[in-house]
Amino acid sequence: MSQQQDNKVDLVLEGGGVKGIGLLGAVLELADAGYSFPRVAGTSAGAIVAALVAAYQRSERDLHELQEVMDTVDYARFAGGPPLERLTGPLGQGVEALLHGGAHSSDYLVKWLGDELDKVNVTTFADLAISCEDDPCSSLADYQRYSLVVHASDVSRRVLVRLPWDYPEYGLEPDRQEVVQAVRASMSIPFYFRPVQISTDRGTATWVDGGLLSDFPITVFDRTDGREPRWPTWGVKLSGRPESKPDRPVKTVLGMAIGCLETVRGDWNRYRLQDEGVGRRTIYVDTTGISATDFGLSPDTRQRLFANGQAAARLFLARHRSRGASS
Repeated sequence: MSQQQDNKVDLVLEGGGVKGIGLLGAVLELADAGYSFPRVAGTSAGAIVAALVAAYQRSERDLHELQEVMDTVDYARFAGGPPLERLTGPLGQGVEALLHGGAHSSDYLVKWLGDELDKVNVTTFADLAISCEDDPCSSLADYQRYSLVVHASDVSRRVLVRLPWDYPEYGLEPDRQEVVQAVRASMSIPFYFRPVQISTDRGTATWVDGGLLSDFPITVFDRTDGREPRWPTWGVKLSGRPESKPDRPVKTVLGMAIGCLETVRGDWNRYRLQDEGVGRRTIYVDTTGISATDFGLSPDTRQRLFANGQAAARLFLARHRSRGASS
């Protein structure tokens, strides 16, 4: 790896709902250590942070401005809804879920994130394209030449969707698709947020939270041509290091349904990833006691999450340098 490339890493950011501020803490700590991020991928909350990081880098803006941007988020509005839902509470949410496939709209996200991206002149994926002149030695195929990859789950075709890479599979031109709409699909937690309906050349596809199939797509940028990577891919997780837990049987229908949903959204491939050394390139942010859908997050809790992200990145960098010194 050349000296010029020593300060480059591709980033993969895990989903985690309101815990996403922890991702930003880790990213900014890496930036303070001199790193830049040619490509960023994310799922759900990770997609939100990834989109902002990619957009700000493309516009050559200081990434530290994103801390103030994230502080402007009114998390309570993510859980907002129509008058019926507000008046009737859980009953109204149930009605909305039955009528629209999700208890809450994600209109607030589209307005907030869309406005923030507009401020730095990023609207469609064309604004985040990587030219051959920018990166002449890349192993990326032409359809992969973008600085942002957002993950969603297609429950119509039952496949993982990597955006903008997979838009042509739906008869859509990647460069013309709005970044904010891809993020909207990626964070549409099933039953909590309304799914995103995509008009395709074959009808209509339904996209939901990418975490349903790949909450932490750490291998998305790995080379497939057998050559050594020019720079590493590092990941940031919001679920902490995997721990051993006692095995308990699942005996009820409800328990089986909940267990299946948590399994597809969890570290289902944890053992294989650990075997492949992914733990050595992953920053684990402590988010103990905080739910992904805790939209009443207090300012103190936000600050704690951000500080935990910073601390996790500092620990990771210290270990990374220690391994480098001993090799």
